[in-house]
This record gives sequence, structure tokens and C-alpha cells, in this order.
Amino acid sequence: MSELVRKLSGTPPQPAFPKGAVDTQMHMYLPGYPGLPPGALPGPEDYRQLMQWLGIDRVIITQGNAQQRDNGNTLACVAEMGEAARAVVIIDENTTEKDMERLAAAGAVGARIMDLPGGAVNLSELEAVDQRAHAADWTVAVQFDGNGLLDHLPRLEKIRSRWVFDHHGKFFRGIDTDGPEMAALLKLIDRGNLWFKFAGVYESSRDAWPYEDVAAFSRRIAAHAPERIVWGTNWPHNSVRETAAYPDDARLAELTLGWLPDDAARHRALVENPEALFKLPPLKAV
Repeated sequence: MSELVRKLSGTPPQPAFPKGAVDTQMHMYLPGYPGLPPGALPGPEDYRQLMQWLGIDRVIITQGNAQQRDNGNTLACVAEMGEAARAVVIIDENTTEKDMERLAAAGAVGARIMDLPGGAVNLSELEAVDQRAHAADWTVAVQFDGNGLLDHLPRLEKIRSRWVFDHHGKFFRGIDTDGPEMAALLKLIDRGNLWFKFAGVYESSRDAWPYEDVAAFSRRIAAHAPERIVWGTNWPHNSVRETAAYPDDARLAELTLGWLPDDAARHRALVENPEALFKLPPLKAV
């Protein structure tokens, strides 16, 4: 197999991203850490090229599965990126208050739960993670097979932290826009502490581009609560193994952000909503 080549430049998204745009979902890597992805190492300099291409000003670096519960790589990447970056890291029932203070000082603003194969911390630790995140005023990024939403609903309703349902909800078997899962999701959003993330649409869509199955319910959620949508590149697209299949990030951003109801909602998804979710300072203070 030939080496994977990641596209890092091209025609910028149209319309242009607003000043202060935040990428809320991506991974980054530095040499010397375990679990590196295929192809040339996708590090800070590559990502800065992507930022310039797309018009991204700020970024949330998410702990990758390959590093499991070792946050070293993620925090080192935040240090490399400077004030433009914050992190979503791994914590668990053994994470102490002093650990939380140390992580926050290094740029952590959230904790990750991924209840899918390869995830470091799953829903069995939801309450322990939520307790610590809530005390620290962090966000919890939660990812699971969305078709199990109704099964998990009693516990999700008890989350006290701000939290975000990752990757378009990962409804692997699809979702009826007028069905019980959608009704439950909208009700959760209406509670006021849940956001919904547009990122990695290709990971759960059963359709080829332009991913109309995910588009349908994403439009419904965005129309219902435009103040609760955030967006991410999902760079460097670790599930993609061949150059020919590697997405054009500008066209992918145009597609998914086009599911928002209007330009005002697009601006909110890129700027105000992630600021509220992750308690980011306004760009002028960065």
C-alpha cells in the first residue's frame, strides 16, 4: 500500500469562515508517543496549514483512542499550538482533584467518553467522569452507538456537566426524524446542557457523499436548536487509509455546515456555540 497523503491546501470554504472559528474535533500527534496513525505524522505544522486553508482560528484537540488513558501526547500538542488550542482528555474514577488542576493548567477543558470499540473510557464510568467534570466546569464529550439512546436515556438525563453528543450521534442503523429516538434527543437538548457535534459524518453514514441519511436528521436538529450545534473537521481522518478516499476538508465543511438553517446559525456553530460549550475566551482575549 502506498503512503497516505493528506490534502492540506486548496480552495477555501465558501462562504468564508468567520473570525474566531473553532474546530471542536480533531486529533494531533508528536513523535515519541505510542499509537501513531498511518502516513506522514499529522502534527502541529500540518494542522496549521489546514487552519490557514479553512480559516480556523481555534481548536479543541481530542485525546485519540490509541493513547488510551495517557494524555501526554494531547497535552504536548496543546503546548505546541499555544493559546489557540485547548484539549479534551481522559479522566476516570481514579483522577484526583490535583490531577484535574494539573490537566486544566495544561489546557484541558473537557473529558472524553467513547463507548465504542477502542475507546479508553466508556459509559460504565459516566457518573465518575461527570462528577469530576462538573466540579471543574468542564465539558464531557460523549460518543456511543446512537441507536442505544433510549437505553441510556435515564443516565444521560442526570448528566450535570455541559456535554456534547459526538459525531452526529453515530446512529449506525439510521434514525427516523419523527421517531422516538429523535424526540428523546431533542428533549435532551432542550434541557440546556447538551450540544450536538457535526463531525466525521462518513463514519456512521450508510450513504455515499452527500450523506443524505445523516443530513436529514442533522438538519432537523439544527433547525430545532441552532444554538446547540458545534462543528469539527475530524482531522486527520484516522479511519481513512488510502489517499484516493481522503476527504477534501473544505468541501466536507461546506457540505455539513450547509445543513444549518441560515448564515446566523453557521456563525453560531463556528464561534459562539463552541465558546459556550468549552468556556473559551473571546478571540480578542486569546
